[in-house]
Amino acid sequence: MSGPPVVVVARVLPEPGLGLLEAAATVRSGALAVDRDELRARCAGAAALVTDVIVRVDDELLEACGPGLRVVANYAVGYDNVDVAACAARGVVVTNTPGVLVEATAELAMVLTLAALRRVGEAERDLRAGRWASWSPDGWVGRELRGATVGVVGPGRIGGRYAELVAAFGADVVYTSRRPRPDLDITLDARRVALDELLGASDVVSLHVPGGAGVVIDEAAVRRMRPGAVLVNTARGSLVDEAAVARALADGHLGAAGLDVFADEPRVSRALLTAPRAILLPHIGSATREARGAMAELVARNVLAVLCGEEPPTPVTP
Repeated sequence: MSGPPVVVVARVLPEPGLGLLEAAATVRSGALAVDRDELRARCAGAAALVTDVIVRVDDELLEACGPGLRVVANYAVGYDNVDVAACAARGVVVTNTPGVLVEATAELAMVLTLAALRRVGEAERDLRAGRWASWSPDGWVGRELRGATVGVVGPGRIGGRYAELVAAFGADVVYTSRRPRPDLDITLDARRVALDELLGASDVVSLHVPGGAGVVIDEAAVRRMRPGAVLVNTARGSLVDEAAVARALADGHLGAAGLDVFADEPRVSRALLTAPRAILLPHIGSATREARGAMAELVARNVLAVLCGEEPPTPVTP
């Protein structure tokens, strides 16, 4: 007699998602530190595999799961860590967690925008290092968001919400996307423009496109940005040529950069770590109790739906 299905959590899954899975399946959980050999062994016989952006889901891992694997549920909106085509070839459904982390990630992009414009990172470092001698009329002078032009690259759920937030501060919004966003055009008086025009017109450029889009901000794109402009990235580190950004910060072409994601996480290049006016965060865009809990619950709902022969709430289309 067959027992409950086996769900393998590649690393960890918070509540309430873990409890929902444990009530319906045999769950094999891992740890934050992923040992690839141990993970392959633990995956044997899995009906479902729960992953996140750190875990590479390729042919090798799918083969280790065996022919009974039915779903890969990614604990993230982005899924560039998953070989979706390889999953589809095996009849394995892939799911992600869109929608539930919109507010958290848009808020963090807003935090980075304001911190960069107001030179918060520099001011705090100088205070802690004892370099604050007295109040000065020209000390750490930044600029206000009101009246600035903010360019949103990829106004999807998160980018669209970010556009609403900066507009509420009095910024003018331009955006680039494959399709028009009439709602933003009407409610925010936003304008859809080509990427090159956006780069040249914007005081702040904020990235909100999927990781599979390739490098969006390369050396040429950095140099097309306005002198003194701010770059914000809460999407994927692969979108940015980090060496080019570091050089533009060092030579003063970029006013500042606020980055929450990096190309080789958790490693951050020395060039960025030592670059002036760089605000660097450890991929915490969705790190609120509300968002992380909702993501975990959505992961569980996706897994349980597939195992019950139902359509999952948020499937990824190959």
